[in-house]
Amino acid sequence: MPIYKKVNKNLFKKWSPEMSYVLGFFMADGYVFTSKRGASYFAIQIKDKNLLFIIRSVLGSEHKISKRIHNKNRSVFYRLQIGSNSIYKDLVKLGIKERKTYRLELPNVPKKYFGDFVRGYFDGDGNVWIGRIHKDRKKQSVAIQTVFTSCSEGFLKFLHCKIKDNGISGGGISCKKNTFCLKYSINDSLRLYNLMYNKLDNNLFLSRKKNQFEEFIKMRV
Repeated sequence: MPIYKKVNKNLFKKWSPEMSYVLGFFMADGYVFTSKRGASYFAIQIKDKNLLFIIRSVLGSEHKISKRIHNKNRSVFYRLQIGSNSIYKDLVKLGIKERKTYRLELPNVPKKYFGDFVRGYFDGDGNVWIGRIHKDRKKQSVAIQTVFTSCSEGFLKFLHCKIKDNGISGGGISCKKNTFCLKYSINDSLRLYNLMYNKLDNNLFLSRKKNQFEEFIKMRV
């Protein structure tokens, strides 16, 4: 008799901080697929093992997290794959498609949970940079830049508009080697920090990215 591993099939049926974060992260580093036999799966593959364990816990899952090594550069990744027709259908309704890389759609996230969604996507396909500018001057300044990346320009355009609706009016999109980047400078990066972390009441975040914002804030003080 087969043993069926547990998973919370209701997670993507109702908006919540946890659902919004995992959905945002999934849109960056997850995918759905159907096997030759017609079974439906969703999977997440990332480098941060600890965060993947936290996401698995939110999913109420007991599925194995496997270790994979990239053939070219020997990078280590961790992968969680779950078979669930119900969750597959929920993700499709929310805009996730098979082979979604160039066809990503921004779901209609309620404003109450938009910060959680942005934090999830940022942890998957975003980065924050801190460095000194005006190095040729006697008085140098420390700057911060926040970047969201995607192969889908349309997705970033919608994300840009939605972030504007939340009071962050700057930012701009550029393209390099078929990858699109939505970049924010100093003041808007600080506003993004508030959007993503101010109402945080769970442990769904990458500490190293959150810490970079807070290091910059300390430097400013």
